Amino acid sequence: MPRIALTLEYDGSRYHGWQRQSEVDSVQARLETALSRVADSPVEVVCAGRTDAGVHASHQVVHFDTEAIRSERAWLLGVTQALPSDISILSAQVVDSEFHARFSATARSYRYIILNRMTRSALQRGRVTWWRGSLDEGAMHEAGQYLLGEHDFSSFRAKDCQSVSPV
Repeated sequence: MPRIALTLEYDGSRYHGWQRQSEVDSVQARLETALSRVADSPVEVVCAGRTDAGVHASHQVVHFDTEAIRSERAWLLGVTQALPSDISILSAQVVDSEFHARFSATARSYRYIILNRMTRSALQRGRVTWWRGSLDEGAMHEAGQYLLGEHDFSSFRAKDCQSVSPV
């Protein structure tokens, strides 16, 4: 059974996060519906990492197993066509059965932008944090240095966390 990896991007503004939930719209539900249409059978995806409500992603990786035989181009174009305009597939490729979107990930990055000016932005609404007051860039840089490196996140883990290590 082929395993397919997809890279996608989405504007999470109107979704209640990545994860499929009953009674609310999610990116995962929309993607699985589109994939199931192209595969002509139910498809469930595994994601590299979930996002919260309103959060966007530029290179989210997922994988799924399917008996449907389609070209990578068919997965790319067919699924994108079946998705709403705020979700798009960037790439599709057949991967080894050992590949796992979550556990094979080697890095994750997050970007937080502060728009520092007197007025809010009409064009960047929902994509930046707006702060009109003055910022102490030196203090912000100094505080940010504590986030660099390896850290033990044991106190932030859920009781049933499946991660191999809290570091």
